[in-house]
Amino acid sequence: MRGGNARAAGAVTTRMPEQIPLASSSIATDSGDMDRSEEVAPDLAYKKTAIVNVAFYGRPGEPGWVLIDAGMPGSADAIYRAAAERFGENVPPSAIVLTHGHFDHVGALPELAAEWETPIYAHRQEHPYLNGTRAYPPPRPGAGGGVMSRLAGLYPRQPVNVARWLGLLSENAEVPFMPGWRVIPTPGHTPGHVSLWREADRALIAGDAVISTRQESAYSVLAQKPELHGPPQYYTPDWNAARDSARKLAALEPELLLTGHGPALRGAEMREALKLLARDFDQIARPGKS
Repeated sequence: MRGGNARAAGAVTTRMPEQIPLASSSIATDSGDMDRSEEVAPDLAYKKTAIVNVAFYGRPGEPGWVLIDAGMPGSADAIYRAAAERFGENVPPSAIVLTHGHFDHVGALPELAAEWETPIYAHRQEHPYLNGTRAYPPPRPGAGGGVMSRLAGLYPRQPVNVARWLGLLSENAEVPFMPGWRVIPTPGHTPGHVSLWREADRALIAGDAVISTRQESAYSVLAQKPELHGPPQYYTPDWNAARDSARKLAALEPELLLTGHGPALRGAEMREALKLLARDFDQIARPGKS
């Protein structure tokens, strides 16, 4: 973690948590040479597609797996290859579960859904952004500084339309096709953002409620330096809700943290960093007025 002036940049000022090694630091959609996902638990793996992670629930070689989020536009082939390497060729998932509907989490969703004919689950408040009826509010270009933030005005915010396959994630209920996992509502970054929590091994899939790289910075996105942050500053409209969500996740005291952006983290140092982020959220994560 960065020290001293980290608050101004949005990072948590604690020592670096243990980082779970990435399969590759390269962008998966740039070439076909890294098809594998990175396993972080016997039944959980993740893969970076361009600037965002997708996750795979299920044991290798076994049917009944679940895809969590659907990556950037153009990432379908990388997701197909990673799924085939982990679960076998032509083994569709039982479901696709979405933490939220931003373009970088649903970019390959229409293509994947049509190919696999599989149900898609999201919180009720995300459905308008997934059934073609509502666009997300405009981003705030430049918030937090960095190239990624300055480009935010160019990011797609129009809805996708996967209404044909769309189902409901119920708050605090078990995640469909993921026994032992619970839906945790974590709004702020989007109205219906959710995280997924498994009490048995204290594994947390946080989406963008908290992330483990400075997403505003292109260098940080490429380098994947582990730093704990709040949601991307340029695309979070409700900071009070985002603060409450970060505090809810810190109170869970996870052992494993898998986020939408950045490397997976585990252990005591990660928990302390998460608690500090939650405690001082407004000073650390919230952008200043402009």
